[in-house]
Amino acid sequence: MTLISMTGPLEAILFAAGSEGLATEEIADILQLSVDESLRLCEELQQALTDRGAGIQLMELAGHWALTTRPEHATYLRRMATSPTASGLSAAALEVLAIVAYRQPVSRMDIESIRGVQSDRAVATLVHRGMIREVGRQDAPGRPILYGTTDTFLQTFGLRSLDDLPPLPAEPELPQDLSLFQFGSTVARD
Repeated sequence: MTLISMTGPLEAILFAAGSEGLATEEIADILQLSVDESLRLCEELQQALTDRGAGIQLMELAGHWALTTRPEHATYLRRMATSPTASGLSAAALEVLAIVAYRQPVSRMDIESIRGVQSDRAVATLVHRGMIREVGRQDAPGRPILYGTTDTFLQTFGLRSLDDLPPLPAEPELPQDLSLFQFGSTVARD
């Protein structure tokens, strides 16, 4: 087997290793090559990815070789990571997810009260996808299930914690003196 024919297996093991990558010695052991041959093979793959303008690159980071995305594609990756549709969720599921994220722990009945429509299907979808989970029971008749978000939710939307959620817009303030308005009529008093 020639060194050139080993670039495919090298790519495969580096892909499987993920962001942790592999040390040159580990690559040598897995591919049954010398350390020098492994180093040369990594450098050849690195150059081949650059030459063909691939979306990924091979980098040596802290003594480990890892496949990474090219920095010039960061805009697209950021857009993909922050796009609600990237998660493949419907508008209804995204609404429910937002309510759970900001109001947790929250029951399905509370979600439906806020949305004004049945939400059992959206809740079931979010539980199935691991975005929300049961976190307890409400101390009320029927002991309804309370829902909260999961680590999968945080990872999907690129959040370190719930503290990273954007603040909700301020609710409009009601006038201090409601007696200024005559309820049941369109005419206000002076």
